[in-house]
Amino acid sequence: MDLDQLDLNPRIIAAIKKAKLKSIKEVLHFSGPDLQRLTGLSSPDVQDLLSTASSHLRGRSVFTALDLHRLEDRFPAQHQRLSLGCPVLDRLLRGGLPLDGITELAGRSSAGKTQLALQLCLAVQFPRQHGGLEAGAVYICTEDAFPSKRLQQLIAQQQSLRTDVPGQVVRKIKFGNHIFIEHAADVDTLLACVSKKVPVLLSRGMARLLVIDSVAAPFRCESEGPVSAPRAQRLQALGAALRQLSATYQSPVLCVNQVTEAVEQDTVPGPPGAWEERLSPALGIAWSNQLFMRLMADRHRPEDAIAMQGHPTRTLRVVFAPHLPASSCSYTVTAEGVQGTPGPQAC
Repeated sequence: MDLDQLDLNPRIIAAIKKAKLKSIKEVLHFSGPDLQRLTGLSSPDVQDLLSTASSHLRGRSVFTALDLHRLEDRFPAQHQRLSLGCPVLDRLLRGGLPLDGITELAGRSSAGKTQLALQLCLAVQFPRQHGGLEAGAVYICTEDAFPSKRLQQLIAQQQSLRTDVPGQVVRKIKFGNHIFIEHAADVDTLLACVSKKVPVLLSRGMARLLVIDSVAAPFRCESEGPVSAPRAQRLQALGAALRQLSATYQSPVLCVNQVTEAVEQDTVPGPPGAWEERLSPALGIAWSNQLFMRLMADRHRPEDAIAMQGHPTRTLRVVFAPHLPASSCSYTVTAEGVQGTPGPQAC
């Protein structure tokens, strides 16, 4: 680039040319002291030169929120999401699951976590204009057998659930042929599957979604005794491998997680003897640090459902995500699948 393009004192430009430096990039190859010796300029002049030259090459470095929003239109692929197959749930997550990063879905038993994971395995196969990625899914089971009967039921009900998609498009997709199932009962098998088998499917474009159900089971099986440090290292190794897969192949990773329940006496003023249940996802801070987004699915107790007078008894909540506020919506699990419930809680 021409040195005359720099907004500098002509005296400084003349000194640079006298030192036979012909371009801005050539100037930036030298350190401050070297430039002082070559040009005979003072230290403040050299600092002004380096600052101006680097700013000129970097271009505009300050972006407003509006600038970043407009970039979504210029680079749509970088802001693409995987639809959950339900407009209410998609609104909660501003389009669905991000393609880069690990999403955790935690919750107590019977909250519908596996139901939502299966629904995503079908949603990923839809065309991009309908929220999918036009590829299959890898489903790694770590504790229970794969729920193939429920999967077949969901496949049969896709036309009823996805009313936003033309019927001929739904009928054309062979959903059952593009879900690759693997079983991993221990940590070593899980790590081997993630590092060797999964990359083959992702690299060939056969799959664009990885589900682990559940991520806690293999680690809980080997945590008999004081092995917290080795377990943390293996958790970090798993998290690093999953993040690399997601970033390399722009494929969402969904990890279903268990929770522990702690019952504590409520410190908020209320009826005497009131107690509060606190749910905490398993695996602790070592695992939490690997996540891009954490979702919490909860199913209310039967007595709470009666008190709510027939309202939905399940809630999906955003615990943390860099691009989302803390928010929640209610949902139901039916024969068709997982469906968000429009209402004041839906975000």
